[in-house]
Amino acid sequence: MKIALMDSGIGLLAAAGAVRRLCPDADLVLSSDPDGMPWGPRTPRDVTERALVVARAAAEHRPDALIVACNTATVHALPTLRAELEPGLPVIGTVPAIKPAAAGGGPLAIWATPATTGSPYQHGLIRDFAPSVGVTEVPCPGLADAVDAADEAAIDRAVAAAAALTPRDVRAVVLGCTHYELVAERIRTALRRPGLPDVVLYGSADAVAAQALRRIGAGVGGAGTGYDDRGYDDDRVLVTSVTPTGPSGGAVGGSSGGPSGALGPVPGPPSGGRLTVLLSGRESVLPEPALAYAEGRLLAAVDQVR
Repeated sequence: MKIALMDSGIGLLAAAGAVRRLCPDADLVLSSDPDGMPWGPRTPRDVTERALVVARAAAEHRPDALIVACNTATVHALPTLRAELEPGLPVIGTVPAIKPAAAGGGPLAIWATPATTGSPYQHGLIRDFAPSVGVTEVPCPGLADAVDAADEAAIDRAVAAAAALTPRDVRAVVLGCTHYELVAERIRTALRRPGLPDVVLYGSADAVAAQALRRIGAGVGGAGTGYDDRGYDDDRVLVTSVTPTGPSGGAVGGSSGGPSGALGPVPGPPSGGRLTVLLSGRESVLPEPALAYAEGRLLAAVDQVR
């Protein structure tokens, strides 16, 4: 089995790590676009063109499924990607976990890139899935870029700025960019308020990974909250809450037990799968910043193809 994942940068690590945990023997193809990133400031047409290049590079390796591990590409390019690649290659998009977060009753906040915050796309998701819940949209300028560069100081500044914009009574935060899941513990720590329970973080990595495996008939068990990614396809994605328990400042992810699919530190299971890394179509190895995160180190432990 071979699963491909695509993104502008290393935001795909969270979903790739989830695939690795769910199916350790799967071969992975990671296709990113360092030559064209960031995608967030680009026009929808530009994003679609870059996404097609990255997807075509991944498709040349004949994967069984392609995960679009990028919210921006899902919004702007998913219909085009599916029109070109399906039905031969199933394409799975990433949608923010607003529905399961809203099921907790709120109030909640959505951390997203400035381009997504306040967009008709995000407003539509709020209208459809959280119409009666108090929702605060929090722009996070620079956070995805800082995560991609593994710039510790820049990550701390961007997280602190977004936390300052998040109301004190918020009990759940949707991570509306795949990069943010790589620094989930830092986000939760920044949102910690004396005398209040920890905020629950909601991400999509485990859900999208499980959906990809289901699409190719290799589904895994486990409970979750049905997520409707309508507007993209008719599939249902399981989305679980992200409540990291790793050391402060560490990158965390993975499902290692706990209530409601709560996430803990990334484990390092033995793996027989191989890893192919494509940087703007060129075969390479994982970029150095990826190794700053537990998900990247987990993937680097397998046999990379050059």
